[in-house]
Amino acid sequence: MSDFDYLDRAEALLTHIEACCDRINDRTDADIDNQRTGGMVTLSFPNGSQIIVNMQKPLEEVWMAARAGGFHYKLDAAGQWRDTKTRGEFLADLSRYAGEQAALVLDFSS
Repeated sequence: MSDFDYLDRAEALLTHIEACCDRINDRTDADIDNQRTGGMVTLSFPNGSQIIVNMQKPLEEVWMAARAGGFHYKLDAAGQWRDTKTRGEFLADLSRYAGEQAALVLDFSS
């Protein structure tokens, strides 16, 4: 994959996360604050916990840090961001970890 392809897809993922936070906040009481700084999005929850998602250009990965731990995701042949250890899909994992931290059912997949 070229650097341009990686950056395009990683940027699209971060933009998607931001849009989902806005949608979730409009439809639920989650009150997730999202802040974008360059290649990083920080999600802050009312209980003081955070999830940080950032691009790792040299490795062509996206990293996520949550209460559940730190995770590295790489694009697979089907264009899905997959955890390099568990093969979990990024948006499904983000939905689960954000839901745990917000104590709500959250969906970042749509």
